[in-house]
Amino acid sequence: MLKRLIVTSLFLIITASVNAKTVWSNYSISYLLGDSYEVGDSSREVITFEYTAGTTWGDTFMFFDRLESSDGSVETYGEFAPRYKIKDLDGFIKSVYIAPAIEMGPGTNYLLGVGTDLAVPNFNFFQLNAYIRDNADGDMSFQTTVVWGLPIGPLTYGGFIDFATGVDNTVFGDTQAQLNFTSQLKYDIAEYLGSDTKVFIGVEYVFWNNKFGIDGVDERNMNLLMQYHF
Repeated sequence: MLKRLIVTSLFLIITASVNAKTVWSNYSISYLLGDSYEVGDSSREVITFEYTAGTTWGDTFMFFDRLESSDGSVETYGEFAPRYKIKDLDGFIKSVYIAPAIEMGPGTNYLLGVGTDLAVPNFNFFQLNAYIRDNADGDMSFQTTVVWGLPIGPLTYGGFIDFATGVDNTVFGDTQAQLNFTSQLKYDIAEYLGSDTKVFIGVEYVFWNNKFGIDGVDERNMNLLMQYHF
């Protein structure tokens, strides 16, 4: 039932976007290199394509990761998360959205919830979203996601925090509550390259407790980051 509702919500949002106007949009390609991954090979290179946009009906976030491990294994993972604006407000809560999402990997997870834009001083943006999750194994759980972007002088600090509850499943096995705090600190070197678009170098740090809901699997992973916007 929830999966149908989420798919229907996504369909309605995509239909609404046909006649919508794009207010702003951004594309980027990122390269990450790290040696402290958990679950699978510890050394990986990641190429990420990312798209974000603001429209007259709401906003959209989408990305795809291509992960290549030093042992030769390859994995693709992606997320599609449009948000349909219900109302603009004056105050700490700036806007309220309907927020469906799909996570696409070895299994597909469907999420549906409510999103907000918050007026946090000094931040370029600050979002808080709360979801019900229909997981690939058929279990339901809950997730809260915080997303932000903060300028710090010449640097940009941004990222997300996902907290998802665990589930009890006698067939596929229990999963634990997990916390994924991933952030990037980066510097725009476009002026030194003569580029008209942003070119970042920096680091990404992953602080992930109970990765994928696996009890005791805690990832602390520093990655080299290079990112080109177009």
